[in-house]
Amino acid sequence: MRRRTPVRPIAAAVCLVASAAALLALAPISSTLAATGDKQPMATAQKPAPAANAKPAAPTAPVVIPADVRAHIVAKLPGVQASDVAVSPISGLYEVTMGGLIAYVSADGKYLLSGNVYDLDTQVNLTAARQNSARAKALAATSESNMIVYGPATAKMTVTVFTDVDCGFCRKFHSQIADVNKAGVRVRYMFFPRTGPGTESWAKAEQVWCAADRREALTRAKKGEAVKGKTCDAAAVKSQYELGSDLGVEGTPAIFTQNGDYIGGYLTPTELVQAIQESQKTAGAAR
Repeated sequence: MRRRTPVRPIAAAVCLVASAAALLALAPISSTLAATGDKQPMATAQKPAPAANAKPAAPTAPVVIPADVRAHIVAKLPGVQASDVAVSPISGLYEVTMGGLIAYVSADGKYLLSGNVYDLDTQVNLTAARQNSARAKALAATSESNMIVYGPATAKMTVTVFTDVDCGFCRKFHSQIADVNKAGVRVRYMFFPRTGPGTESWAKAEQVWCAADRREALTRAKKGEAVKGKTCDAAAVKSQYELGSDLGVEGTPAIFTQNGDYIGGYLTPTELVQAIQESQKTAGAAR
């Protein structure tokens, strides 16, 4: 799976709307000047001075979600807790966090909307910021004992990569793992066999997990070599796979930054560093 290219379908539409609005705003002025021949600049309206005894605006009270709204939503969505329901930017809809995914639900729990919400004034994807936050929280809650890690803890950058032993691009990515580490990126692998439980790829993931040296076993497996080892409790493969599903993994390799940004599939070491830095810059600007 190659890198996912960010899609900004709203940007072009916003630019067109803004241009049209500007033209409409100028139309009355042009008509007036044409009729009068007056070429003097128009007077600028003066803002009224604040009253001397004006009181500062009172702080906005937090919006309280009615208990029955939470109850309706929780009843319709298995696994969702009352704490997963929050106010959304859209009146009448509530934001629901499901693992690393964000959805919007009506107050009666009857309708669910899945997709991105954009602020047309700022052109900011409000859903992405919330979704990245949820993903980052889920990844931070996962112990590295439940991962196969390459690179020192002192590395400048860290990514979590959901991988499949039999995935061609996963193998290509891993063949450059030394260069990735040299570029200052620490890689934390978790399994996501695309074919699902009970398949050959799943069995290979379990064999790697049960090996005495998981890092060495994973490297061998990604070269196509057979990995033979003792049987063990490989429930970790199932938990990793389920986490990947919760985070919205669509293919492998699936690369996540520490701030929860899903930056995509296969990237060269140079592309990976650039993508991480861009993600960090965007996250910093959003704060």
